[in-house]
Amino acid sequence: MSSRSIAKITSHPLRAVLEKTQRTSQGDYPAIELVVVEVTTSDGVVGFGEGLARRGAAGYARLIDDVLTPRLIGRDPADRRALWKTMRAALSGQPGGQLVEAISAVDIALWDIAGKLAGLPIHKLLGGMGRTSVPAYASSINWLDDATVEAEVAAVLKAGFREIKVKLGHPLKDAIARAKFVRKLAGDDIALYVDANWAYDVDDAMIVGRALSDLGYGFFEEPIAPHDRAGYARLAQHLPIRLAAGESDYVASEALEMLKTRSLGLIQPDVTRSGGITETWRIAELAAAFNTAYAPHVGWSGAICVAASLQLAAAAETLRTFECMVYANPLRDAFAHPVVGEGHQLVEGQLLVPQGPGLGIEIDREMLARYRVA
Repeated sequence: MSSRSIAKITSHPLRAVLEKTQRTSQGDYPAIELVVVEVTTSDGVVGFGEGLARRGAAGYARLIDDVLTPRLIGRDPADRRALWKTMRAALSGQPGGQLVEAISAVDIALWDIAGKLAGLPIHKLLGGMGRTSVPAYASSINWLDDATVEAEVAAVLKAGFREIKVKLGHPLKDAIARAKFVRKLAGDDIALYVDANWAYDVDDAMIVGRALSDLGYGFFEEPIAPHDRAGYARLAQHLPIRLAAGESDYVASEALEMLKTRSLGLIQPDVTRSGGITETWRIAELAAAFNTAYAPHVGWSGAICVAASLQLAAAAETLRTFECMVYANPLRDAFAHPVVGEGHQLVEGQLLVPQGPGLGIEIDREMLARYRVA
C-alpha cells in the first residue's frame, strides 16, 4: 500500500495579451487565459496540469481551491480514476462546463506525477505506439484580410508545413473566395483544412462544404453548432468531405454519440477541456474502436496543453495529424523547457514528442508568476 499522498494543490490563473489578435467567425481574441494546477505529493514530487479557461481564469482557480482541493488532499495520487470520479461528484447534473475543465487541469498534473515516478513519458504509460514524432499541421490562417492571409500562408510554407488549416466565416461568397485564394497560394500538393468555428447552419455548411471538396480540402471542422447532432449526421450523409469536431465536447459519452452515428471522420477532443488525460484517452480509444481518425485540439492554450496533447498523439492508435499553433503566445513559447510544439521545430512535417518523464517538460516559474492574475 502506497504511503504517498497529495499534500498540496496550487492553482495559478493566468492571462497574457497576444502580440496579434486572433480572429475567428465568433469574434476577436486579443488575449489568452488558462488555469495551471500544481500538485505536490507528500514526498515532494510535483506535477503540472492545465485547464481551458478562456474567460475568467480566476473563477476556475476559485473552483479548484474551494471545491476540488479539499476532496483530494491526503489521497493517493496514483488512484487517478477514483480521484476523477471524486471530482466529478462535486457537482450534480450533466458532466461538462467549468467543472470538467477544472478537473482536466488536476488530472493532467496527476499523470505528470505518475510519469515522473515511473521515469517514463506519459505516452509510454498509455501503452505507446513507438512514435517519437507526429505529423503536424499549421493552425490557423486568420479570418482577416487577403494581405494578412498571403503573409501567413507564405510563413508556414517557409517553415516547412505540408498541412495548413484556414479559418472561414461569413459571408459565404467571401468564405469560398478565401478557400480558393489559399489553395492558389499553397498549390495542389499542400493538404488544406478548414475550421469554421460553427459559423454556419446546415444549409450554408452544405454550400461551403461542397466548394471545399471541389478544391481538395481534407476536412471541414465545426461547420455547425456542436450540439446539432442531427445536423452533423445530415452533413456527413451528403457532403464528400471529412467532418471534424470534438473540441467543444467534454466527456467520452458525448464523443460516443458522434462516433456511433458515423457523423465524424475526425474527432478532436481538447485535453484541457475533455477531463484531462484520463477522459481524453477514453475518447481516443473509442475513436480506435470505431476506426475514426483522431487529432488533438490544441487551440489557444499553453505549453502544458501542447505537451499533454503530444503525449496523447504519440499513443493514439488512429492519430491522423497534430494541431501546431503558429501565432506568438507567451503562455506557450517560453513557458516551459524544452519548448514544445513550435513550428520552428518541424522536421519533414513532423513534431518531436517529449521523451522525458511525465509530460516531458519543466515549467518556468518566473513565467508562471509573471502572467498570474492577481
